[in-house]
Amino acid sequence: MNILVVALGGALGTVSRYTLGLWVSSKWSQGFPLGTFIINITGAFLLGFLNILFIERLNVSPLWRLGIGIGFLGGYTTFSTFGYEAIMLLEGGSLLTAVLYTGLTVLIGFAGVALGMGLARLL
Repeated sequence: MNILVVALGGALGTVSRYTLGLWVSSKWSQGFPLGTFIINITGAFLLGFLNILFIERLNVSPLWRLGIGIGFLGGYTTFSTFGYEAIMLLEGGSLLTAVLYTGLTVLIGFAGVALGMGLARLL
């Protein structure tokens, strides 16, 4: 059952990532990979928020937590794409953009997790 739940959550997460990435790229065509950035930041926030909400506030079943946390958010976030895009920026000579992208993703990603956790604890 665990594998099925993770697989279903992962499928939904990857479709969500793909859809959001397409939408952002249709609105933003600059050199900064905004779609991946938004996906990683919202994924970080949701993981922090939902883990606290599900574990500390709502006592959600471990099966649901597995499907959403590992499955959906694992499929939704895009660390491998983030790494590839950062390297491509470097190889393309966009050192400042690569540094900003990497630094902002890590810092704002951590802030997203902390903010999500804090918000869930306030509920």
